[in-house]
Amino acid sequence: MDSILKIKHSLDALFGNGTSKYLPKDIRFTYSKRTGRIQHVYQSDALLCTLRTDGGLAITTYFAKILLKSKNFRENCVEVDDDSKPFIENGNSVFSKHVIWCGKNILIGSDVPVLHKNNVIAVGKATLSSKMIKSLKKGAAIKIRDSLKSPDRGE
Repeated sequence: MDSILKIKHSLDALFGNGTSKYLPKDIRFTYSKRTGRIQHVYQSDALLCTLRTDGGLAITTYFAKILLKSKNFRENCVEVDDDSKPFIENGNSVFSKHVIWCGKNILIGSDVPVLHKNNVIAVGKATLSSKMIKSLKKGAAIKIRDSLKSPDRGE
């Protein structure tokens, strides 16, 4: 299967139909030397996502900003309040009580972009589903994997 087609199908399956049309045209891939599978997807020198062995995509905050143009993609996001923004930018977990709005497509273990005033500030892995995030007011909802002030970004 063509690499671009594989990424497009993965994006549509994980984040909703039509999300793949926001995939940039000038992307390049790196492949595993041992297995020959796609490892990373780049636009210029910016990492967009990493393919997981389970078929999922580990997206970056940069790629989440690009995909945010899609209405279906927004249903995989959470919006947080002003109080928690600085902590989340530093890589701390998102707690349920700080979630203002929650998309309906969030499942346990899925990648979730974290928004503040419609801007992506982090990307993490959901520890609760969207229904649980809305109903519970205690506990970590999302464990942050990549944030705007991550140490590997040099900011």
